[in-house]
Amino acid sequence: MRAGHAPWIVALLLLAGCGDSARDPLLHGYVDADYVLVGAEASGRLTTLAVKRGDPVKAGATLFTLDDRDETSALAEAKAQLAQAKASLADLLTGKRPEEIRVLDAQLADAEATLTVAQKSYDRNRDLSKRAVVAVATLDQSKADLDSAAARVRVAQENRSVANLPARPDLIVAAEQQVAALAAAVTTAETKLARRKQAATASGRIEEVFYQIGELVPAGQAVVSLLPEGARKILFYVPEATRSSVHPGQRVKILCDGCADGLSATVASIATEAEFTPPVIYSKESRAKLVLRVEAKPEGEARRLDPGQPVDVRLMAAEQ
Repeated sequence: MRAGHAPWIVALLLLAGCGDSARDPLLHGYVDADYVLVGAEASGRLTTLAVKRGDPVKAGATLFTLDDRDETSALAEAKAQLAQAKASLADLLTGKRPEEIRVLDAQLADAEATLTVAQKSYDRNRDLSKRAVVAVATLDQSKADLDSAAARVRVAQENRSVANLPARPDLIVAAEQQVAALAAAVTTAETKLARRKQAATASGRIEEVFYQIGELVPAGQAVVSLLPEGARKILFYVPEATRSSVHPGQRVKILCDGCADGLSATVASIATEAEFTPPVIYSKESRAKLVLRVEAKPEGEARRLDPGQPVDVRLMAAEQ
C-alpha cells in the first residue's frame, strides 16, 4: 500500500465510526434491582439466623426466627380450652354417662321398693281401721307415706327416661358457638406462632443482614434484604431530544468494564416526564441536559450483573 493513500483510509474509518455512533448512540446507566425486605410483624429477640450476606436461598427456606415462647404457651392454652369446650358439647349431645345411668336406675329401684312398702302399710292400716283397731290418724299417715313414695317413683322414672336425651337446643347452640370461638382462637395462636419464623418468599440472594442473633428486632423492621432472581433491571437515561428513538420492547446492547460481549436487555418502560441527569451518571456532556429515565429487563448473562454496577447502553435498530 502506498503511503499517499493512508490519509484517505484514516478519514474513511473516522467517518464510518461517526456514522455508527450517530446511528447507535451510547447512553449511560447502571444496574438496579427491586429488593425484598424480610422482617417480622411483631417485635422480638432474634434467636436463629440461617443465612449470611451473599448466600443463595430457595423460596420457602427459613431465613430467621424470633423468640416464640409466649406464642407457644398461648397456643397450648388455646388448644386446652378448645378440648374442654368440645368435651362439654359432646356431653350435652350424648346425655348421661353409663355410671350416671346406673345411679339413676338404683334410685328408681329404691323409690319403687319404698312405694311397695308404703302400699302394704297403707293396705294393712286400712283393714285395721275398718275394724277400729287403729286410729284414723294412723291411716292418714299411711296414706301420706304412700303418696310420697309414689311421687318419688314418678320423679325417678322421669329422670331415668331423659337420661339418654341430649340437652336443650339452646344449650347445645351455645356450646357449639363456644367451640367455634375457641377453634378460631387456636387458629389465631397458630398464625402468630408461625409468623415468628420467616421464610424466603422467592429464590434469590441475600443482599444484606441487618440484625444478629440476640438483638431485639422492632416490629416491622427488616432483618434481611433479598435480591430475587429476575429482579435486576438496567436503568439508563435518554436525552429528551431523542425520546422518539426508544420504545418498550426494544432491545439494547449492554456494555460494561470487564463484561462479556453480547449482553442485552429489553426496554420495559420509559418515564413520561423529563428530569435532569442524576449525579450517579457521570457523563459531562449530558449532565446539564434533560433526560428521560428508561428501565430495561436484562437478558441472558446480563441477569448476573451486580446492582450498582455502571453500564453503557447502545440502542439497537428494531430489526436487531
